[in-house]
Amino acid sequence: MTGDLARLPLPQRTAESRLIVVARARRAEDYAPVLEVLIDAGIRSVELTLTTPGTIEHVPRLLERFGSYADVGIGTVTDADQLTRAVEAGAHYLVTPITNPELLTGALTAGVPLVPGGFTPTELFSSWSGGASAVKVFPAGRLGAGYIKDLRGPFPDIEVVPSGGVDLESAAEWLAAGAAAVSVGGPLLGDAFQGGDLDALRERARAFVALAGGGVR
Repeated sequence: MTGDLARLPLPQRTAESRLIVVARARRAEDYAPVLEVLIDAGIRSVELTLTTPGTIEHVPRLLERFGSYADVGIGTVTDADQLTRAVEAGAHYLVTPITNPELLTGALTAGVPLVPGGFTPTELFSSWSGGASAVKVFPAGRLGAGYIKDLRGPFPDIEVVPSGGVDLESAAEWLAAGAAAVSVGGPLLGDAFQGGDLDALRERARAFVALAGGGVR
């Protein structure tokens, strides 16, 4: 554990739904219509990425509109300034694709759950032992769900969230293997941020929600 800072659990809606949707839009103005469909379909946790210009600036208004229905996190956090701005914007949780103890300490100090990324046992255990809410196995598409069993041999309590290349079939495998949640992007969102069919998006979202356990239970 990092100093005297206690591990923070994943936000309740995220933990109970076992499903995080990674929304990577071309611009932040495109978030709202897609989030409305996702939340209507039962999605209860959305990670907005900092690779989308204007994300942090749009978070307060998105929280005002959707924050009563779903956890709104900020992802692709890679430095301390981004972390501070994300916390100040009101993010329910933070996600980073890297293993960085300073980011973990910053999130714990701010009282905001952080899910740091990693690929190797050393990276993942470093974050978990440092107080991460869960660890993001990234890119999960390069591995299989059996990786959780491998990790829990030496690290029996580790909480894993696979991300990157997780489709409906592999999501089922990861959850069956004991993943705390699955993080999904393209296989669920498809072309929604490129003007695609939002009714089709709703149906894909419902399929993932049903797979993960029917959303909030």
